[in-house]
Amino acid sequence: MASSKQYIQFACDQVQAFGAVRAQLMFGDYMIYLNERPIILICDDVPFIKKLPELAPYLADAPCGIPYDGAHERYILDIENRELLEQVVPILERLTPIPTRKPRKRKTP
Repeated sequence: MASSKQYIQFACDQVQAFGAVRAQLMFGDYMIYLNERPIILICDDVPFIKKLPELAPYLADAPCGIPYDGAHERYILDIENRELLEQVVPILERLTPIPTRKPRKRKTP
């Protein structure tokens, strides 16, 4: 089951106060970018964030899960908790690098 567009819009609205937000469809689900940094993975309407040591004090009681087969365990973010978002989102933005594009390999004749 893929995520609903309504939930993706809701999640984007929740983090919009922190900067420029966009969602990108990836492998059937969505990645939410904040200021071009991939911070929240949405799979089946569940928001996942990386398990970073800097987030442990804020998410010690948060549930964890695996968003898709082969993925690492991640925190499940309570995206409706404004106080939690105000603590966690700036840390995610600070610690998440902007992805760089790899140059395409050219076919040699």
